Amino acid sequence: MYGFIGFINGGVCAPIGFRAAGVHSGVKANSPDDKLDLALVLGDKVCTAAAVFTRNRVKAAPVLLSQERLSGSRLRAVILNSGNANCCAANDTENAALMAEYAAAALGADRNLIAVASTGVIGQELNIGAIRDAIPALTEALGKSERSSSDAADAIMTTDTIRKEFAVEFEIGEKVVKIGGIAKGSGMIHPNMGTLLSVITTDCAVSPEMLREALGSAVRESFNRVSIDGDTSTNDSCFILASGLAGNAEITERGADFDAFDNALCSLCAKLAIAIASDGEGEKHLITCVVSEAANERKAESIAKSVLSSSLVKTAVFGGDANWGRVLCAMGYSGENFDPKRVDITYRSAAGEVQVCANGSGVNFDEELAAGILSEHDVELLISLNEELEPGEYPQCTCWGCDLSLDYVRINADYRT
Repeated sequence: MYGFIGFINGGVCAPIGFRAAGVHSGVKANSPDDKLDLALVLGDKVCTAAAVFTRNRVKAAPVLLSQERLSGSRLRAVILNSGNANCCAANDTENAALMAEYAAAALGADRNLIAVASTGVIGQELNIGAIRDAIPALTEALGKSERSSSDAADAIMTTDTIRKEFAVEFEIGEKVVKIGGIAKGSGMIHPNMGTLLSVITTDCAVSPEMLREALGSAVRESFNRVSIDGDTSTNDSCFILASGLAGNAEITERGADFDAFDNALCSLCAKLAIAIASDGEGEKHLITCVVSEAANERKAESIAKSVLSSSLVKTAVFGGDANWGRVLCAMGYSGENFDPKRVDITYRSAAGEVQVCANGSGVNFDEELAAGILSEHDVELLISLNEELEPGEYPQCTCWGCDLSLDYVRINADYRT
């Protein structure tokens, strides 16, 4: 029996065999005492693991350490901090290793099975003493409350304003399998990356090879389709740990079992990705761009990313201006080959929908209606390339972003100081 059951509560603690915690350590000087900034996600046993990391040439010390530790496809835990990126800073390599060592000692675990992730200001030395001193409280808090996953999700937030935490359950055969995830991301978000910071857990029994394949697919179809500001972080990391305690037959090859797992993981990551796009720094609008009737999905994705990355498109949405010419312009410098004279563009939201471009030319439309559509928080840009397709073929791609507001400049002008 196979079937998608739905989203559930519990985040990374929903799957069998996982605990989490988040505490205040004071990593960042003068941070308020109620700001959680140190998180731990722990498997009750050694887990099969995989990860995807930033494509930035400049990689933070935690990324380099975790890449090395993932070479064995096994992890016991991930320790994460906000408030400091531990990147290009004094003693960054040593401090990343110490984070893992302190956690391993407190847990009685192998330090080589502890991955590390950090987020925050680049170029400042990490207050490793604050982390060391907070480890006892962190391990003591593991799984002690129903908020354990939420506390971990809160602890990795920087400029985020909302917690990103979801879980899903589905069926493989007669077994119920769960996947849970937390993530952070609000700025320095762009498709040319692995992801932001995210930890995903599952109780599915799945081989390392299939776990890597599923995570790669999920990241491509979710986190890699989000753009906030065109900047790719030095610290982007997405981990997945599989306890195998759901009791299903281990997934070792493609087939119905793998498809069920892959679909559920993609659904979870899409929820996290949309939450990130909806919480972009200073955002007033979530923008969903759907490019359809393209020759292939790759072309549709490239064009959608180009549109969402356009500062002029973003500011037009912020201003409630249905300036479709900016959309067509951004499509044109995507590098993709298409016929502009076939393009249709429509704006849609809860307030209605209006077509603003047909066959590459403007049409008469109700400006007042368009402004009302763009006044909603969730706005869709629907683009059809109207390319000649074989019967039954409907290649399309959905990507997510946000508008560009005055608050984005203010937040990032003041970020370090």
